[in-house]
Amino acid sequence: MLYYLLYPLRNLISGFNVFRYITFRTAWAALTALLISFILGPWLIKKMTQIKLGQFIREEGPQSHQKKAGTPTMGGILINLAILIPTLLWADIMNPYIWIILFVTFAYGVIGFVDDFQKLARKQNLGLTAKQKFGLQIGVALIAGLAIAYLPQIHNAYSTTLTFPFFKRLVIDLGFLYIPFIIVVLVGASNAVNLTDGLDGLAIGSTLIAAVTYTVLTYAAGNFRVADYLRIAWVPGAGELAVFCGAMVGASLGFLWFNAHPAEIFMGDVGSLALGGAIGCLAVMIKQEVLLLFVGGLFVIEALSVIIQVISFKTTGRRVFKMSPIHHHFELAGWRETKVVVRFWIIAIIFALLSLATLKLR
Repeated sequence: MLYYLLYPLRNLISGFNVFRYITFRTAWAALTALLISFILGPWLIKKMTQIKLGQFIREEGPQSHQKKAGTPTMGGILINLAILIPTLLWADIMNPYIWIILFVTFAYGVIGFVDDFQKLARKQNLGLTAKQKFGLQIGVALIAGLAIAYLPQIHNAYSTTLTFPFFKRLVIDLGFLYIPFIIVVLVGASNAVNLTDGLDGLAIGSTLIAAVTYTVLTYAAGNFRVADYLRIAWVPGAGELAVFCGAMVGASLGFLWFNAHPAEIFMGDVGSLALGGAIGCLAVMIKQEVLLLFVGGLFVIEALSVIIQVISFKTTGRRVFKMSPIHHHFELAGWRETKVVVRFWIIAIIFALLSLATLKLR
């Protein structure tokens, strides 16, 4: 919005020419998101406490978590506002990629909001059924996939091929299976972040690391010279997504201020589903779908730990981990919550650095 309001004034005031630069608008989107978080955060925590929108803690979890019962939840509302508002302010709102990523973020946030609200209304840790949640997530992902494939502004740059890190010439064309593949990526990423959200600061800190990584990747994908130099897919217009990523960085930093141990507020599904969906959508739109396994490596590990635990228990009656997701395993093994969180952040940073390194190792 500001891009269209202020950039045309560059002929009158030369300083407004900076609005043409994605890097400038990305930085200001991050700062705006951070400011929104700091302004609205205390107010939201106070309101959530007053109306008693507190988290319910499952009995079978680590007993140290029982003292967290009643902590305000649904803090993802703050995260979503701190992403959506700066993006609308600083991004080129005529760019179709911006509207797709905002749609996915908002829609998954709404699904999470309904799930959180039902949990609070029922006063137990049961919201939407698995079928309801997956059905809604698949529906949103399908709409996003069709938009990416058939919007006129994107269609010419649309490709059904997959490229792979470390392999310059390995390319697989999924053809008509690409849209179902998009659904798997978005739904999988959304739920992986949701599963990671179990310790103070863990999910939002890991999301911050992924958002910083995607700020670099989206800028590279949208810049012809950089993309050509790195031999990655050039996606015209996708560079504008860096502004969205900047807003996500600022929103994550701002929420971490309140979510760091001991957390003053939890993000809830309204936050985790939205953030995961956004990360998956970013990977698809810049044609780095496979690289998502590296960027979100920690989220993948968390999701795999749940899958392995369920399969093992159903087939053998035994548990591989003391508890899943895997962060609870280490808690029950004697690690303090803060140690688990910081060490998992380190793992997330390693994955992020590895994913950036693959840009040249092809």
